[in-house]
Amino acid sequence: MIKNLLKGKKGVILGALDANSIAWKVAEKAHQQGATFVLSNAPIALRKGDIFTLGKQTNSEVISADVTQVDDIENLFQESRNILGGNIDFLLHSIGMSPNVRKGLRYTDLDYNYMMKTMDVSAISLHKLLQVAYKMDVINEWGSVIALSYIAAQRTFSTYSDMAQAKAMLESICRSFGYHYGKKKKVRVNTISQSPTITTAGTGVGGFKSFYAYAQCMSPLGNASSEDCADYCIMMFSDLTQKVTMQNLFHDGGYSTMGISETLIQSCFTCQGECFDDIIERERVMGKKKE
Repeated sequence: MIKNLLKGKKGVILGALDANSIAWKVAEKAHQQGATFVLSNAPIALRKGDIFTLGKQTNSEVISADVTQVDDIENLFQESRNILGGNIDFLLHSIGMSPNVRKGLRYTDLDYNYMMKTMDVSAISLHKLLQVAYKMDVINEWGSVIALSYIAAQRTFSTYSDMAQAKAMLESICRSFGYHYGKKKKVRVNTISQSPTITTAGTGVGGFKSFYAYAQCMSPLGNASSEDCADYCIMMFSDLTQKVTMQNLFHDGGYSTMGISETLIQSCFTCQGECFDDIIERERVMGKKKE
């Protein structure tokens, strides 16, 4: 395995909530690969306290920031400069939240005030981060910005609700801002469309067990784990991907290209998601073997 891919690079990682978070795994991997960075999340998320444990593990400062507020973002970047001793080379947007999903409201009966909050937190926050970074000139040339998306931006998942629209907007912002930032500073902006992943946020979506199992059956390589996604993010932050920008990169074991699989035909139509626990147990065993 290549070592020190991010040696000398500085960054900001947003969205680490607990040890199951993709952002948490990215922070661990970035630290292992020689990067220095600050961690950030919303004030309400910081109350949980886990992120401070991650900060100690990775020798990183934690900065509170509500990414729907421009003043908070400006402070985040200025404090990051002070802590890291200069501009940053990478930025991770791993943020998503829907009050409609949390409250179990059906897609045909959404609360529009909640929907606007979903868009602001889950998508428009990326534009705000990029616009502030652009104006403050906080990202070095050939820097890399990654935001995490999901295939519901292109396909219908009945219980994913207004998060589908948020992910579609997120990917559009990536393409549009990616052009302008690329022209100005060679900064590349991409989204990664990840497999359904066992995180606190992911498992909160209705029917998660069923479509996790379905994707597992459909994907020739199986679902990509949070650690797999972290490895992909590290590669995208590195100098190995300097000409990749404005892309939505599917990281899903081949699921996004599949129509139907033999595995699905033979077994999953009858199990109704019951294989989920078996899949989780296999992943747990495989994870221990890797350790």
